[in-house]
Amino acid sequence: MAQRERAERLQIMLSPEELVILDDFRFKTRMPSRAAAVRELLKRGLAADAYPEAAFGAKSSDYGVTGNAPDGRA
Repeated sequence: MAQRERAERLQIMLSPEELVILDDFRFKTRMPSRAAAVRELLKRGLAADAYPEAAFGAKSSDYGVTGNAPDGRA
């Protein structure tokens, strides 16, 4: 299989609880790394049919792996 060039680094911060959820997904789906698990979750999320727009004025800290995201734009 051809290697993909990955020239950009994306850094995210996760709480201990979010890291457990990510690792559980990784091991359940037999992903080779956390990075692969994150890429798979991104692929699945982007393929979802419907998702709300970000709320006006929302901050990055308003979003997490668990719980609800802020309400969308009115």
